[in-house]
Amino acid sequence: MKKNKKLVLILSIVLSTILLWVAFLFPLPYYIESPGGAADIRTVLTVGGKEDEQSGSYNFVYVQVKPATAIQLLFAALDSHSDIISKEELAGGANSEEFYRINQFYMETSQNIAKYQGLTLAKKETSLEFFGVYVLNVTEDSTFKHILNIADTVVSVNGKTFKSSPELIEYVSSLKLGSDVTVGYVSAGQELTADGKIIKLENGKNGIGIGLVDHTEVKSSEQIDFQTGSIGGPSAGLMFTLAIYTQLADPDLRDGRMIAGTGTIGEDGSVGDIGGADKKVLSAAKAGASVFFVPNNPVDKEILKQHPDAKTNYEEAMEAVKKDKLDIEVVPVTHVKEAIDYLKKTKSQ
Repeated sequence: MKKNKKLVLILSIVLSTILLWVAFLFPLPYYIESPGGAADIRTVLTVGGKEDEQSGSYNFVYVQVKPATAIQLLFAALDSHSDIISKEELAGGANSEEFYRINQFYMETSQNIAKYQGLTLAKKETSLEFFGVYVLNVTEDSTFKHILNIADTVVSVNGKTFKSSPELIEYVSSLKLGSDVTVGYVSAGQELTADGKIIKLENGKNGIGIGLVDHTEVKSSEQIDFQTGSIGGPSAGLMFTLAIYTQLADPDLRDGRMIAGTGTIGEDGSVGDIGGADKKVLSAAKAGASVFFVPNNPVDKEILKQHPDAKTNYEEAMEAVKKDKLDIEVVPVTHVKEAIDYLKKTKSQ
């Protein structure tokens, strides 16, 4: 009996140790999204080969996303500032390498559009060359599944070429459901074509079932260099644009203020929605920013049908400000000019 009790005790200890090891160290197919921080854009951007020595700073903000263990999921569930997301929700089925490449494509496009907008607003000569759209993902029901791949560039549809991704999307969505479609694309340097069908997308529109982002290049005599390294995603576009414009056209625009913000940037200067607005405003406030720019676009009607409680980025940020009593001025914007006008009007001199 004593031997059996001793054996049970040993097995219990071993099992408990294994369970603790699994709970603390073994990652599950879930991620925790929480407030990250704010970074001075001068650490990743130089204009004209010169250092921006004016007082104040522009800061892009980010969320922290990390794989979760069982014990970390428990703590996250109890933390009002953290969200638990599945691997599928985060990467859309992409593996780690593909997810990294997708975010790098987003960052590349964000930088190019920011350069173009910053130069245009500063009245500098520039042009934006559109090569097509990078393929970011292909839906399971797309007839181009296993034909188009991440990093391929779609250059034409039914022989038609386009000047921007919205033009391409508008054309494809105008085609009849089930109709034949031919896509021209570049893969590994080869120009190819593929035939497929128009399908119904999750947003209710017609399309070919690919996620996309612009493949562009900016031409200008002005030297604008980014050193973002492994940082990815499109949400710093607005702040990149403000930083470039300020250095080229209005060096005193910051007026000594620590300014943070988030939002994608469009070729027309429009500011697009992002994820995690509630966490990003918290990151900005904790870093000491006095101003936080955030997109304020109406929620898409199709999204509202599925999620009646969906909020704008501005509403999400303001809820966080009130909840945590943050000392920061949240400024809603839909276009980069609104951010510039705000900074001009609120200067101390």
